[in-house]
Amino acid sequence: MHTEAIAFADYGTPDVLEPTAIDVPDPGPGQVRIRVHATTVNPLDVKVRSGAMASFTPLDLPYVPGLELAGNVEATGPDVRHLAPGTAVFGAASHTYAGLALADARQLAPIPQGMDYPHAAALPVAAEAAWRALEELDLGADQILLIHGAAGSVGTLAVQFALARGARVIGTASPAGLTHLTGLGATATTYGTGLAERVRALAPNGVDKVLDTSGADVLRDSVDLTGNPDHVLTLADPMAARSQGVRFSAGGGTDDRTADALAAVSALHDNATLTQRIHQVLPLSQAARAHRIAEAGHLDGKIILAP
Repeated sequence: MHTEAIAFADYGTPDVLEPTAIDVPDPGPGQVRIRVHATTVNPLDVKVRSGAMASFTPLDLPYVPGLELAGNVEATGPDVRHLAPGTAVFGAASHTYAGLALADARQLAPIPQGMDYPHAAALPVAAEAAWRALEELDLGADQILLIHGAAGSVGTLAVQFALARGARVIGTASPAGLTHLTGLGATATTYGTGLAERVRALAPNGVDKVLDTSGADVLRDSVDLTGNPDHVLTLADPMAARSQGVRFSAGGGTDDRTADALAAVSALHDNATLTQRIHQVLPLSQAARAHRIAEAGHLDGKIILAP
């Protein structure tokens, strides 16, 4: 079935993103075709479009970006029973900068009652990363978790998941993000020079686990604060992880935790304890503008694209 999409035929600046028409096939076994009502700009979308990932993951061009969506089931594969046509769903998928997209049914869940498409679309990628990190860290109740970059999309959800487990959370952020963190229930402090001393003032015996979402040269201090490099995990800095002997999690494959993460955010929403921030909602036709905004940084939540 034909649909309008945004694609790039060459790597480069946001201006390589252009409208195109693509064909989205009927869903096969285990698949669902979604009418997309919202997708997002993720950091990986920007890196892929720029060519920064080309040597690692070369693409067949032209390429339609996009990693997550919210929309309605339009058609299902022959063996899909738990998602009926018309169901409002959110989840992870590829090539979501389009009016229609194919998705693995296992990567989707019904949108919680009362949640709109933009807020639902903003959740899957960040929620999966946050949930996976806490699972790999084996975070338990009454432990102290330090989160670097806690005011970002992944950090914000990691704070909420950790608090729901009964952990105490210390989060680092820029001065502009501190109020957001305290509103979530975390103890907030700024990053930068003197970080270890500031954290020790808040946790004199150190912290139990550390999650780095920032990639901001914090791993050495993190090992000092935990006393164990195996208790430190970064989602952002694989090379520094290797040099410091800490853990790195990239996700994907058998490590993917999307289904569990969607269930976890749905539970937070149903308990009226889910907090999200959206920076801006733009039409999909303005994807190039959205990528320019993302590259400028200092976002207050995700940028949503609405086909």
